[in-house]
Amino acid sequence: MTTFDTVLIANRGEIACRIIETVHRLGLRAVAVYSEADAGARHVRLADVAVCIGPAAPTASYLNIEALIAAARRTGAQAIHPGYGFLSENVEFARACAAAGITFVGPGERALDIMGDKITSKNHVKASGVPVIPGVDTPGLSDAELVARSGEVGYPLIIKPSAGGGGKGMQVVTEAEGLAAGLAQARRVASSAFGDDTLFLERLVLAPRHIEVQVLADSHGNVVHLFERECSLQRRHQKVVEEAPSALLDAAMRERIGAAACEVARSVEYVGAGTVEFLVSDAAPDEFFFMEMNTRLQVEHPVTEEVTGLDLVEWQLAIAAGASLTGAAGQAALERPDAPRGHSVEVRVYAESPARGFLPTNGTVLRYREPRGAGVRVDSMLTEGLVIGTDYDPMLAKIIATAPTREAALATLRRALGEAVILGVETNLDYLRSLLADPDVVAGKLDTSLIDRRFATATPEPPGLEHVLAAALLRGAGAAETGAGATHGATPSAAAGPWSLRDGFRLGAPAPRTHTIEWLSPTPTGDDTLSWQVTTAPDGATTVAGATDWAGRASLIETAAGEATLTVDGVTHTLDVAVDAAPGAPGLWIHLDGRTVRLGAPSRHDLLARELAQRERGGGHAAPEVNAPMPGTVVLLGVATGDTVNAGDTLVTIEAMKMEHPLAATVSGTVEILVAVGEQVKLGQTVAIVTPAPSDPRPETPGAS
Repeated sequence: MTTFDTVLIANRGEIACRIIETVHRLGLRAVAVYSEADAGARHVRLADVAVCIGPAAPTASYLNIEALIAAARRTGAQAIHPGYGFLSENVEFARACAAAGITFVGPGERALDIMGDKITSKNHVKASGVPVIPGVDTPGLSDAELVARSGEVGYPLIIKPSAGGGGKGMQVVTEAEGLAAGLAQARRVASSAFGDDTLFLERLVLAPRHIEVQVLADSHGNVVHLFERECSLQRRHQKVVEEAPSALLDAAMRERIGAAACEVARSVEYVGAGTVEFLVSDAAPDEFFFMEMNTRLQVEHPVTEEVTGLDLVEWQLAIAAGASLTGAAGQAALERPDAPRGHSVEVRVYAESPARGFLPTNGTVLRYREPRGAGVRVDSMLTEGLVIGTDYDPMLAKIIATAPTREAALATLRRALGEAVILGVETNLDYLRSLLADPDVVAGKLDTSLIDRRFATATPEPPGLEHVLAAALLRGAGAAETGAGATHGATPSAAAGPWSLRDGFRLGAPAPRTHTIEWLSPTPTGDDTLSWQVTTAPDGATTVAGATDWAGRASLIETAAGEATLTVDGVTHTLDVAVDAAPGAPGLWIHLDGRTVRLGAPSRHDLLARELAQRERGGGHAAPEVNAPMPGTVVLLGVATGDTVNAGDTLVTIEAMKMEHPLAATVSGTVEILVAVGEQVKLGQTVAIVTPAPSDPRPETPGAS
């Protein structure tokens, strides 16, 4: 057997943290690598030593093979674990490791060559008699050739990149007119994410279920499967919820699909941990179609670990060192129970805004607390103070719940999601709780289009009375620090920083104070606002006017840094708070009763300036400026300066966190483009202006002056 005492993790984020945990438990030394953007990342602090490998751009850092090999040599690492994504399925990286005398913790070159390319793997498996989805899978076809052969597939169809995975670049096309644009976008994303823009077409199987089988194989020819995972809850081909086992399969089908997965692994002399993915018809659960094999550890591997009791990273390292699955150390894998132990469900926590079409979000993590309790596991990259940018995938953490039954696991996970606190960056935590409470999800009636069909957008629930009162009391406490008055019961230190905005001064006895509290996020896009006027009197009487009319008594007391208790008419609530110091937009993040909101307290000057600006625009009409909804890189210009456009036309496409986001005109007229392809844009930056045609004046707004 090969022995090594130092392992380099060629990755970042939560998976790097996860691998380091096992490396340390085994008594080995962990080496982290990081880009300049990740200098303050958690995985850097967890490792024994860390090496900077280049700028933020993945091509200059995490995809830089020479830099990774050099880092391994500098630190004496005898093995490299690639995690998932980046170079985890890159055969050239495996060859470079071999040439440098470094153990690549993954399969051999033959498996990477065949299974790393979806076209090649599909043809290989089809030749072995495993059923595959019909499509056009000839390598190297141009867009024109794919368009010409699309009739062999029919519509609807799906465009897939041959390289990579994770759903990146996939495009669903429902009619022939959309194929050319879909191909162009798929090639851009595939080239950016994988460095390979080869595409193929596949028939879109309607309402399928995504079932995948975890396999382990050693270098001695032994292959076992560790049951299946169901990953049918997806959004835009990205998995959101994963569970093990599947509620669809019975014991006989479980063994059939597991045996097929083992045969696929044997056909390429697979070594290590891998996953064979299938589509299974909900209407005919005894039929399955091969999709692809992921020659790496999967994002969703924790649910398999939870129901088998095995550490897959430990097994990857053991197999890479030459261990046999039939040896003493491998009996646990071969003598596993006939069925999974209990049920485990995982959700992916993303930095994104469900209410704004799941656009990626960024910011600084101001407060972070993980859920705890029996059956709860968290794999995370988060720490307080961590800056979430737009250079990488927006996944922040995974929360996993395991229980004896599926129903209990879902209930535990919903509770855990309500206890998770992430302040400073908008996430999908509340959205995930809603999704897991859906009757079809609870009943196990799943398919890969369920989320896009019924949860494609999310309308967040407005903040409750307690959120508004907490914000107003903290706002009053902040004003008290500046000498502008006081709010009874509030602790001034709880509202330090930009939340302490001075908006008035009174001489003499304390007088009632009124604050305007606005809902900042999560909120729909556009000019939608929701605000309340909260008045607090020296005797503790409080009134709220706006979306909620309420009168009573409320007080707030800080109990610890970032924590407070709010008492409303004798009922006490516990909350987490954090001040957002974003320039020009100070706000307060509040987590209370399982919900997170961000509220603002504009001054009278701010409110007046906003009203005047709205009047100048002519009321509530769409603004002619098109602004970037997130930081990113311009990858495509749909029009040129001087062109005539209609409302809804795509003007500029921005890439952020490995996803493309088209920005459309909100009015018709003549466009002026203010950016160029390749340019980095900031949040809120104006990228285009549309001047309405003089012959098509805007209608007057009733009541505007």
